[in-house]
Amino acid sequence: MCAQQASMANLLDKPRVSKLTEGPVKVLVADDTLVMRRAICGFFRNRLEIEVVGEAADYAQTVQMANDFRPEIILMDLHLACRPGITPLDVRTHLNHGSRLVAVSIANDEEAKAQAQSFGAVTLLDKMKLFDELIPTILAVR
Repeated sequence: MCAQQASMANLLDKPRVSKLTEGPVKVLVADDTLVMRRAICGFFRNRLEIEVVGEAADYAQTVQMANDFRPEIILMDLHLACRPGITPLDVRTHLNHGSRLVAVSIANDEEAKAQAQSFGAVTLLDKMKLFDELIPTILAVR
């Protein structure tokens, strides 16, 4: 089992109190590609346990929407935070309002995993397998 699968297994093994009675998980979708944002939001559209509270196209929008909407989960393309002048400490500080950061990336190597971890992400999802892993991950990290 690869490290990401082991990490996912650990998240899923942890006993959690169901929050479904508290309403759907509020998710902010942040990706610089419109097609990807729309695909993710469309995927969530008929899921009663997930509510998309916003779509951000860049890092500044992500920070603003995180402040405005206080989502439980920020689903963010790892590369949004990989910009000149943005440090891991900036990301952890700007997005730290009780939200859990779930990073997504086309790169799934050790460098990408380390980068996601430095930004405070609870996990890194591979965009190539995103729709297989998305719902279980969001519900597990809630």
